[in-house]
Amino acid sequence: MRILHTSDWHLGRTLHGVDLLDHQAAYLDHLVDVVRSEGVGAVLVAGDVYDRAIPPVDAVNLLSDTVARLSEHADVVLTPGNHDSAIRLGFGASLMRAGVHFRTRVPDVGTPVVLDPASRGGSGGRVAVYAMPYLDPDAVRWELADGCCDGEAPEEGQDPTGARGPLPRSHEAVTAAALRRVAADVARRREEGGGRLRNVVVAHAFVVGGQASESERDIRVGGVDSVPAGVFGGAGVDYVALGHLHGPQVVTVPGVSRETTGHDHDAATVARYSGSPLAYSFSEMHQKKSTVLLDLDATGDARTELLPAPVPRRLAEVAGTLDDLLGTAGEPHTDDWLRVFVTDPARPTEMYARVRARFPHALQVQHRPPVTAEREVISVVGQGRDPLEVTHEFVQHVTGAGPDQAEGDALRTALERALASERSA
Repeated sequence: MRILHTSDWHLGRTLHGVDLLDHQAAYLDHLVDVVRSEGVGAVLVAGDVYDRAIPPVDAVNLLSDTVARLSEHADVVLTPGNHDSAIRLGFGASLMRAGVHFRTRVPDVGTPVVLDPASRGGSGGRVAVYAMPYLDPDAVRWELADGCCDGEAPEEGQDPTGARGPLPRSHEAVTAAALRRVAADVARRREEGGGRLRNVVVAHAFVVGGQASESERDIRVGGVDSVPAGVFGGAGVDYVALGHLHGPQVVTVPGVSRETTGHDHDAATVARYSGSPLAYSFSEMHQKKSTVLLDLDATGDARTELLPAPVPRRLAEVAGTLDDLLGTAGEPHTDDWLRVFVTDPARPTEMYARVRARFPHALQVQHRPPVTAEREVISVVGQGRDPLEVTHEFVQHVTGAGPDQAEGDALRTALERALASERSA
């Protein structure tokens, strides 16, 4: 089967105050065109469909229209990420048209969407898609604990008879538990026969080995935000369609034997991030945005090709004296979204207005004079800075000594609570 893997649309997001919905719509038009022209049988969307839990109405309408258009030609499987509200994204899923699958419930992680090309008059083998929504350890470690309450968390203070305790408070623990359910279902289907299925996992997580940018939301729990790549090995999975990181990249999953996977030959699971369709921060300005075109053959080999995404407007960064920027040095960037650093020793008069007159799409304009040895560097929380690190530096600055273990734990807990409150807003 030919599959299109995409993620991190972040519908409704802005870039330094610029509305991106029209540019996001252009990318989704591109997706529909690819599905038509390339004979795609399924589209997998690996989370962060919306940019926030309560998306703007225009973003909801854009998703509804896009899913309807895609489903005319291919099956569509969507799952929420850490930015989405699983409840809102999955609302009305049972009423969706045939071929549209919103997979938002944690208990369903071990139950695949089985895609059959014959149902659309096509050819090729069937594919089982195990779609895993973003698994917040604090929210799901009871639900995914084997033997606990038939998948339901107990009431506060209740000790369910015969139930094991919750899973450890980590992304690794809850993801591994979900993949055990996937592996059990893969093994059961293989034992029952009925033809060899290709198996695909869709997951929204930060997998060890992936390269992050500045625009992914922090998902740390217990000081750790990542999942070891090895948890995806050994489940009999041919391909892992990942979401969360915005740069397209391959993640190496340790190889496993054919006895474990059920393949006709030894093969490693292929895991890849499709990346976001647009650059959502200046840290992404050198990334080549794309969509993954995946071909699964009869032996289980997964062949991937990156299809370039349309670029509505290039992101770039320029630095120099104001005279240089207003001269020939600035000519190549007059139509770019820009971050501008003005390096004159003294702040030029009307600096911002003169830069904007030259570069109408400048998003950030900063005066950055040459740094002198006497100049004190002050740490602040912002893009590219770890807020926990900044709080430690603040304690060092105020008290003359860094936080001790208890103080460090208290700072981490406060940060995690703030992040959790933001995710649930």
